[in-house]
Amino acid sequence: MPRLVISTVGTSILTNQLNLVYEADRLERLQETANYSASELSEDVDVIIQDLTQQTKDKLYLDPEENVINPDSEEVKQASAELNGIYGLYEEDLSQGQEDIHWLITTHTAQGQVSAEIVRDFLIDNQLTAYIYTPPELSTASTEKFSNGIYALLKWIYEMIPRYYGYQICFNLVGGFKALQGYATTIGMFYAHEIIYIFEGSNELIKIPRLPIEIKKSEVEPYKVLLAMMDSGELLTSWEETKKVPLEWVLVVESEMTLSTWGQLIWNQCKDHFLSQDKPLKFPKIEYTHSFLDDYKSKPSKEKVILQEKLARAACLLNNHTDGISAMKQDGIFRLRRYQGKHKDIDHFDLPEARRVSCLAKEGQLYLRHYGEHDYVNDNP
Repeated sequence: MPRLVISTVGTSILTNQLNLVYEADRLERLQETANYSASELSEDVDVIIQDLTQQTKDKLYLDPEENVINPDSEEVKQASAELNGIYGLYEEDLSQGQEDIHWLITTHTAQGQVSAEIVRDFLIDNQLTAYIYTPPELSTASTEKFSNGIYALLKWIYEMIPRYYGYQICFNLVGGFKALQGYATTIGMFYAHEIIYIFEGSNELIKIPRLPIEIKKSEVEPYKVLLAMMDSGELLTSWEETKKVPLEWVLVVESEMTLSTWGQLIWNQCKDHFLSQDKPLKFPKIEYTHSFLDDYKSKPSKEKVILQEKLARAACLLNNHTDGISAMKQDGIFRLRRYQGKHKDIDHFDLPEARRVSCLAKEGQLYLRHYGEHDYVNDNP
């Protein structure tokens, strides 16, 4: 069975090249600029990174210019924690992984990008398939940036893993900084078939199988509308309903509330179940006519989920703005507008996959009439 290997990537592949007795000042400069982007780096740090990159390649390759791989796997593993884990996964023989897909998760920083590129290029030069994913904002520069980055990582994993049906999912958490490893371990408990580590200072590979974790949907049920809305947008903390959601499931920033990392993990495990039922969720300020419910009921589960995700976003706009109807008209996704001609009293908005909803927008609420392909709704709004 082919593997999908998701590896967290740190910057040890660069710092491992430093002689800390003589180069403590260079290490200090790297630590000071650990969260800098490439455009923020001063010339001296850029020179340090380039120098360490070359030193790393000199250990990974016999001839870096010709991409001749160093056959001494022990020297390669000492150069990179991430490669140490991957060599352990393949029992020192990388050719075992030629059917596998590798994704390298790195921070949104200059040092993180360079480190991931070195690892990716080395895997590709060994005839493996490797890509880099950088969650937007992910760094330890601030709690907000780190939280936003983890949120993006969760969304990416939720959307990406189903594309690899039939693959064994492996999280390689030998590399990466500790905060990212901690979250990746929790995420792996839900999505990975196995998680691998290596004891620090040794080459002993530890494999942790997936634990039998199951979210009790009955405990999520009372909050399904609020969780769906927070998955699609933010809620105002002034709305009394928000006080019902367990505190550990939400992240509050000033006057707005959205899902915390734990809340996102929980909702990801349940959302397809709750959003694919025979009846849509009862979102605030959205009403369903019988004709809409008939259209909805006939649709496949996947389409129901997509539709309800958009309705959750619409509910956020309607609920968060004094004039929610105007907010939907101005929204780049919905572009709520009136029909012309004989249906000029009816509104409509567009959805992905060439789908459309007809509705009546009045007194701050949407009364949904029909849903389906453009021509179907246009002929029968």
